[in-house]
Amino acid sequence: MYHYNDKEFIHTKDLAMYVIGGKYKIALIWALLQQPVLRLSEIHRLLPAINQRMIIRQLRELERDQIITRQVYPVVPPKVDYRLTEIGLSLRPIVEEICQWGDQYWATVEGASDSTLPDEAT
Repeated sequence: MYHYNDKEFIHTKDLAMYVIGGKYKIALIWALLQQPVLRLSEIHRLLPAINQRMIIRQLRELERDQIITRQVYPVVPPKVDYRLTEIGLSLRPIVEEICQWGDQYWATVEGASDSTLPDEAT
């Protein structure tokens, strides 16, 4: 049994899914793999389909789990940037594989939907 963040996990795979399994966490990690340091506005520009509130929530969880660091600069207006930690950077091959799988999956389902168009005669 593994205890982390006041939760119990039977397997480390469950722990891994807890840490990176949020709806947009892979997308945020991907963005930080593309550009090592990003501000919130830059992340939102890269991922416009995600509202800012959700981005902040997922970033906080990633920071809590030590996947990213958040640096606040003592200036007005406040400047905050985000970057991957060493353990976060180690997710590169996993995120790249997930992206490649997504491309393959899309090609499969897109091809399947083209070949299964409804017959208009029925």
